[in-house]
Amino acid sequence: MTRPSPAYDANAASGHNAFGDLPEWDLSDLYTAPEAPEIAHDMAWLQTACASFAADYEGKLASLDAAAMAECIARNEAIENIAGRLMSYAGLRYYQNTLDAGRTKLLSDLQDRITNFTTPLVFFGLEFNRIDDARYQAVFSDPAVARFKPAFDRLRAMRPYQLSDELEKFLHDQSVVGAAAWNRLFDEQLAGMSFDVAGVSQSLEATLDLLTDHDRARREAGARALAEGFEGEIKLFARVHNTLTKDKEIEDRWRKMPTAQTARHLSNHVEPEVVEALRNAVVAAYPRLSHRYYALKAKWLGLEKLQVWDRNAPLPTEAPRVIGWAEARETVLGAYASFAPEMAAIAEPFFDKGWIDAGVKPGKAPGAFAHPTVTNVHPYVLLNYLGKPRDVMTLAHELGHGVHQVLAAPQGETLSSTPLTVAETASVFGEMLTFRRLLDAAKSPAERKQLLAGKVEDMINTVVRQIAFYDFECKLHAARREGELTPDDINALWMSVQAESLGPVFEFMPGYETFWAYIPHFVHSPFYVYAYAFGDGLVNALYAAYAEGLPDFQTKYFEMLKAGGSKHHKDLLAPFGLDASDPAFWDKGLSMIAGFIDELEAMEA
Repeated sequence: MTRPSPAYDANAASGHNAFGDLPEWDLSDLYTAPEAPEIAHDMAWLQTACASFAADYEGKLASLDAAAMAECIARNEAIENIAGRLMSYAGLRYYQNTLDAGRTKLLSDLQDRITNFTTPLVFFGLEFNRIDDARYQAVFSDPAVARFKPAFDRLRAMRPYQLSDELEKFLHDQSVVGAAAWNRLFDEQLAGMSFDVAGVSQSLEATLDLLTDHDRARREAGARALAEGFEGEIKLFARVHNTLTKDKEIEDRWRKMPTAQTARHLSNHVEPEVVEALRNAVVAAYPRLSHRYYALKAKWLGLEKLQVWDRNAPLPTEAPRVIGWAEARETVLGAYASFAPEMAAIAEPFFDKGWIDAGVKPGKAPGAFAHPTVTNVHPYVLLNYLGKPRDVMTLAHELGHGVHQVLAAPQGETLSSTPLTVAETASVFGEMLTFRRLLDAAKSPAERKQLLAGKVEDMINTVVRQIAFYDFECKLHAARREGELTPDDINALWMSVQAESLGPVFEFMPGYETFWAYIPHFVHSPFYVYAYAFGDGLVNALYAAYAEGLPDFQTKYFEMLKAGGSKHHKDLLAPFGLDASDPAFWDKGLSMIAGFIDELEAMEA
C-alpha cells in the first residue's frame, strides 16, 4: 500500500559556494519537522483507516458493484496518500544525511509501524485477483471505475504468481528486516566511505567526479582510489548481493516466476520479447557505437589504448570551466521554454520553492533522482551538483522526471505512477532538448565537436552501459542460483560484460573488476537498468518525429505525460506512429547515435 520512496531534510538556508547559491529542500509541504503533531495525527489516522478498510472489505470484494468498488478504490488511494506522505518525508530526510542516527531512526520506526498497519491490507490484491474474469470485466466496464482498469489489469497479471494469503502476509511483514534492511546497509556503507586520493580523503561523489577531470593523472588517482576503497569492503558488498539475489530467487521460486526478470517486466508492463529485442539490438550495435566511438576518442587523446579513467575524460581541446547554478538553471529552463513555455513554467517552481537539493554534503546519498512523493504535494529532486557539463544534463534529466510527475499527478495515486520504461521518457527528452539548444548555439566547429562528443558519451552511458549492466545482472542472478558467489566470482561476471561493451581499445586496470560494488540499481531495483536504454531509444524516435514536424507534437507529448500509468506503451506511442514491439523500432533510435558518430568522424577527415 505504501509507495517506495527514494528518500532525504533540508529546511535550512541555501549554502553559497563556487557554483552560486545551491538550493536545499524545504520539506514543509510534507511535514514541518520530525516532531510535528501532524505526523502523529496521520499515523493514528492511518492505523484506524487500515483496520476499518480491512473490516469493511475483506471477503467482500467480489460482491462489490461499480459504485461500491469506486468507494473502495477511493479509500485505498487515501491510505496510499497518507502512507506515501509519511514515508516520503522520512525517506527524503534520511537520504540527505544517511549518517545521521536520528534520521535513520525516524525512517526505520515509521517503516516498521506502517508495515504493521498495512499488513491487514495484504488481502486486497490477493482477493481482487480471485474475482471471476466475467465479474471483473462487468464491474470495470462501468464508467464509475472504468478508468482504473489499466492499473488493475497490471495487478491481475500477477495472478499466476500469487501465493497463499498467509505467505503473502508473512512476506509483507518480513520485508523490513529482509531486502529493505540490506538496502539500507548498502546505502549507509556507501555514504560513509571515504577514498584516499593523494593523501586527501574524498567522498564517493567527489572521487567519481575526478574521472571527468582534465588532468589525466588526477583521473587515474581517482580510479585507483575507488578500486582501493571498493576492494577494502568487497566482502561486505558481495554479502549484500549474495543475500539479495538469493532472497529474490527464493521468492521467485515460490511464486513460480519463469525467470529472474519476469517480476520487473510485469511491473514495467512490458513484454519480455520487447526487452529482448532491445537488448539484442544494442548488443549487435556495440561495434558501430561504443567500439567505434572509443577508438575515435583514443585518437583524440593521443593514446594507443584507453584506460578506464579515460572513458569519460573531457576532450583535449575542451577548456575546463565551472558552470554556475544560475547558468545551469537558465540553460535548462530556456531549452524547455523553446519547446513549450508550459514545460518551463512547470519546472520553474522546483528552483524557487525548495524542491531541489543540489549540493554535495557529507552523508548525502550519491547520484540523483526525482521523487514524486504523493499526488497532492509535488516532486522533490536530488542532485550532487559539481558544476560540470554532465551535471547540467543531469539537472535537465531529473527536471524532466519532475515535470512528468507533476503532469501525471491528477491521475491520482492509483494511476499516476508510470512503469519504469515509460518513466524515463520525459527525463531523456529533457536532456535532448537541452543538448539541441546548446548545439544550435555552438559558435565554432570545435564547440560543436565537444557538444556532439559529450552527447554521444551520455547516450553510450545510457544505452550501451545500461544494457551491459542488464547482462551483468542476468548473469549474476543465474550464477547465484547455482550457489554462493565469492567476490572473485562476481568480479569475473562484471569483467565479462565490460570488454564486450566497451571494445578492444580499452585496457582494464587491476581493481576495476570491483566497480560493480557501487551501482545502486543492482541493490534497490533489480533489472531496472534496461529502462534507461528503453527510454533513450523511445526518445530518439520521438525527437525524430518532432524534428520532422509531426502535427500537434507538443499537444500529443503533454497528453502522453499526463496519462501517467493509465495506458500501455503501445497506446502511448500510437499517436506518434511508433511501436516499441517492432524490432526495427530500436534500430531507428540507435541510428541517431551512429549518425552523431558519423559526424564526428567526418570532422576528422
